[in-house]
Amino acid sequence: MKITNVRAIQPIAANSPPDWRTSLGQILVAIDTDAGLTGYGVGGGGAAGIHVVQTVLRDLLLGKQPEAVEDLWQQMYSATLAFGRKGLAIMAISGVDLALWDLRGKVAEQPIAELLGGTVGAAIPTYITVWDEVTPEQAAAHHAFKLHVESADDVAALVKRTREAVGLDREVMIDAWMRWDIETTLDVAAQLEGLDVGWIEEPLPADDFDGYAELVERCPIPIAGGEHEFTAAGFRDIVERRLHQVLQPDVCWVGGLTELLKIYKMAATSGLRVCPHRGAELWSLHAIAAVDPQPLAESGRPWMTWVGGQPPIVNGEIRLTDAPGFGVQIDEANLPLG
Repeated sequence: MKITNVRAIQPIAANSPPDWRTSLGQILVAIDTDAGLTGYGVGGGGAAGIHVVQTVLRDLLLGKQPEAVEDLWQQMYSATLAFGRKGLAIMAISGVDLALWDLRGKVAEQPIAELLGGTVGAAIPTYITVWDEVTPEQAAAHHAFKLHVESADDVAALVKRTREAVGLDREVMIDAWMRWDIETTLDVAAQLEGLDVGWIEEPLPADDFDGYAELVERCPIPIAGGEHEFTAAGFRDIVERRLHQVLQPDVCWVGGLTELLKIYKMAATSGLRVCPHRGAELWSLHAIAAVDPQPLAESGRPWMTWVGGQPPIVNGEIRLTDAPGFGVQIDEANLPLG
C-alpha cells in the first residue's frame, strides 16, 4: 500500500471562536492510499499549517508506505527542522501523524486503543473546562471541573461556589492560562487551602522553567502544564526537572500520537501523571484508554461539529466504540469551509 495524496483544509464551523483558535487553529488532514483507504487527522496552524503540509510534507510522503508511522514522523521532523522544532510546523505534523495512525488502525481493522494493547468500551471519566460558573447541567454531566481563572481576584470565592454546586467528592482544578507570577500563584494557593483543588494549570508562561522549578517546591497544590509545549524532546526538561506534576500534551499540537506515546513513557518512568489537553476527543482518547493508569478526559472543542464518530459524554463518562482506527467519520462533501 502506498500514499497517493496528502490533503489539508481548514473546516470552520459557525460557532468557531473568533480568535487564534480559529485563525491559527484546527486543520483537517486526509491521507489517501492506492488501497482505497483514507486516514484522517486533525492538526493545527490554520493556513500556515496547511502550507507546510502542501509544500513540504506531501512531497515527502507521496509514494511512501504509510505503515512505518514512526519512521515517517522522524522524516517529517527532519524535513522541517530548519523552521520547525516547535509551533506551527509541529502542529501540521501532528495532523499528518494522526492520519497515518488512523490508516494503521484501518489496515489492521482494529481501534487504535487495541493496537496499543488496550480495550474499548470501558467507561473513562471526563472533566469539563468552564469559563464562568458551573451550571447545573454541567454539574450533572461531568466527573470533574476545571475553572478558567485568568484573573487572580476572587478565585477562592469561585472555587467555594463550585464546591457548593458539585459537592466535595468530585475533582475541581483551576487554569490560570499563563497569566500569573510565582508570588501570585502562591498567594492564590494559600487562599485555596481546604478546598481540595486538584491542580493549578499553567500559572506561569510556558518557557519559565526556573519559575516552575521554584513553584513546584513551594506550592502546596500540584502544578499542571505542557499543552503549549511541542514534541517529546520539548517535554524532556520538564520531566527530568519535574517542573509539572501533571503533564498536559495536546496530541493535535505536540506532534501527534507518536509523540504523545513517548511522553506517556517518560512520565511513567518518572512517576508523573499525564492528562492530555482535550483528551475526550478521539485523537487522545485511544491513548488514554490504552496506556493511562489514571484516565481522565477533558471535554473537547464544541465547535468541531464536523468531526463525526465522536462518542458522547454521558453522566460524566465516555466510551470508545470498536470502530477501526480512531473511529472518526468525516463527511468531506459537507465540510464547513468558512
